[in-house]
Amino acid sequence: MDQSTSLELARPRHVAIIMDGNGRWATRRGRPRSAGHLAGARAVRRTVEAAARLRLDTLTLYAFSGDNWRRPAAEVESLMRLFRRYLASETARCVETDVRLSVVGRRDRLPHALVTAIEAAERATAGGRGLLLRIALDYSSRDAILRAAHRLAAGAAAAPDRLTFAALLGEVDHQAGPAPDVDLLVRTGGEQRLSDFLLWECAYAELHFVDELWPDFGAADLEAALRSFAARDRRFGGVSRAVGG
Repeated sequence: MDQSTSLELARPRHVAIIMDGNGRWATRRGRPRSAGHLAGARAVRRTVEAAARLRLDTLTLYAFSGDNWRRPAAEVESLMRLFRRYLASETARCVETDVRLSVVGRRDRLPHALVTAIEAAERATAGGRGLLLRIALDYSSRDAILRAAHRLAAGAAAAPDRLTFAALLGEVDHQAGPAPDVDLLVRTGGEQRLSDFLLWECAYAELHFVDELWPDFGAADLEAALRSFAARDRRFGGVSRAVGG
């Protein structure tokens, strides 16, 4: 079986990426951190194009965590402008390539202009039937779980099953319902932690860590992660398909 056949048979439905290393990438080059974030945006474009070409169903990118507000105000402001510019420049490309865009996370703390840009991008790409691109902005998995628990306490649902609880997390695609569980989680930058990202959805995710900093990540790196995934023996609490346990 060649590599392309292996990827075809074991392709994950949902890949999530923690895009780590923009600041370090810039610092190592003697450039401001904003230059690293700009280079990281170019890596997003490469990765989204590769994900669409590889026919992934869902790609979730961790762009800004709920804890990232602790960064210097100038850097946060620069990031918010960059997110807005990205949406303005990439929405038409998403429409052309049949990519549907959805932003998950809180919106009440984002600048009004950015929220307006998010809503416009989501409307413009709503007809996409290819890749679902989810961008996590002002996102905290623990906060999402806590909000779901509050909804339960308020009587939003009684004794929910897992699917119902996933909907209560608030990360729902209004066309398709809750996103599928994450099959493969990739983190760049050499760190090996989840950083409060999709904790519920990553219950059985395969983890793939790379030393490469996010601005240097590209199609070949995504394909390498998919090959690693294809070689995993996913048992979900059962027995190994290879050796019976």
